[in-house]
Amino acid sequence: MLTRNVKVIGMVLAGGKGSRLHPLTLQRTKPAVPFGSKYRIIDFALNNMINSGVYGMYILTQFKAQSLTEHIQRHWRFGTFLDDHFITLAPAQMYLYEELGAEWYRGTADAIYQNLHLVGNNRADLVAIFSGDHIYKMDLSHMIEYHLDNQADVTIAAYPTPIEDGKRFGVLQVDADWRITEFQEKPDAPKAIPGRPTHCLASMGNYVFTVSTLVEMLKDDVGRRDSEHDFGKDVLPRALHEGKRMFAYDFARNPIPGQSGPNTYWRDVGTLDSYWEANMDLVAVKPEFDLYNEEWPLRTSAEYSAPAKFVHEEAGRRGQAFNSLVGGGVIISGATVRHSVVFRRVRVNSYATVENSVLFDNVTVGRHARVVNAILDKNVTVPDGVTVGVDPEEDRARGLVVTDTGLVCVPKGYSFR
Repeated sequence: MLTRNVKVIGMVLAGGKGSRLHPLTLQRTKPAVPFGSKYRIIDFALNNMINSGVYGMYILTQFKAQSLTEHIQRHWRFGTFLDDHFITLAPAQMYLYEELGAEWYRGTADAIYQNLHLVGNNRADLVAIFSGDHIYKMDLSHMIEYHLDNQADVTIAAYPTPIEDGKRFGVLQVDADWRITEFQEKPDAPKAIPGRPTHCLASMGNYVFTVSTLVEMLKDDVGRRDSEHDFGKDVLPRALHEGKRMFAYDFARNPIPGQSGPNTYWRDVGTLDSYWEANMDLVAVKPEFDLYNEEWPLRTSAEYSAPAKFVHEEAGRRGQAFNSLVGGGVIISGATVRHSVVFRRVRVNSYATVENSVLFDNVTVGRHARVVNAILDKNVTVPDGVTVGVDPEEDRARGLVVTDTGLVCVPKGYSFR
């Protein structure tokens, strides 16, 4: 929790298209995609803010925001008695600026620029700009203390990653004090962390700005024709070139109450395979990303559901689940679920099998059906005896997305023929 008398406003970037997650993002933005049997991806960013003592935040939306908007409005509300406790949606509004004319958000930096008046309205000292589409836990107060200790203009959260994986990220170079000295954008040969030759520093896209620096850099960027108006590509490299005090914050040093050992779990669930893998991580006996840490509560929808139920206990027809997460209102009726994540009000009928799969709300799996290595979006019904994920060619013939690894994704409301 914050211990210094500074006012911090959170800005959560939640406007991404998430095109690599199609068909899960055909009707919703990436931060609104369900995750982990009851959550949505954006819930983790919001919980990080609240658990860290940052109680005033704006959620910046743009593409396919209806599902996200409804989730925030229904399930993320403070009371009305504290003016500095709020979670407010800030949709793209095409403000008319002298420099811009009327524009949608042109990049991450432009999204913040078009909402700078919100920072001013709250008389903030610092702005925490965080992505709303990653799975991780982070105590922002520790990063903010680090920012203040270094008298930094900008602090960037950085994830120590093996050198061989660094080419997929923006990579930061630092000196012995972790002051940033160079940016590399998806380099072929990432430079190592001083003293750690096997690892480099990948930018997580999470930033703490001193307000005066943020305003200065964004006003300078807005009219540049050579800019993509992106923090990682434009604003931050330019700030470094101009001599701003910029530091990298080591995510692995971030302490989480109730969690022993280093904080190393951060996933950008940007593809169907990475999304499926992150869900499967949760069903391990001792998952690295722990949903059950009572000292770091993970709030989400307070929707009321009946208890999960497992029925029938006879030879060949037993309701059972192994190494799985099962949401409220689920009925496993004489069927078997293994190594899967099952959302609310799912019904799996007798003699059916679900394995290595993610089933969203209101999915029904018919008798003798088999679902393997699949993601089923909301309101899908698998008819009696039908298989999904068993024969990739059959699934492609149905018009379903099948990844190179053989993972099958069934879109929302899909009807099997």
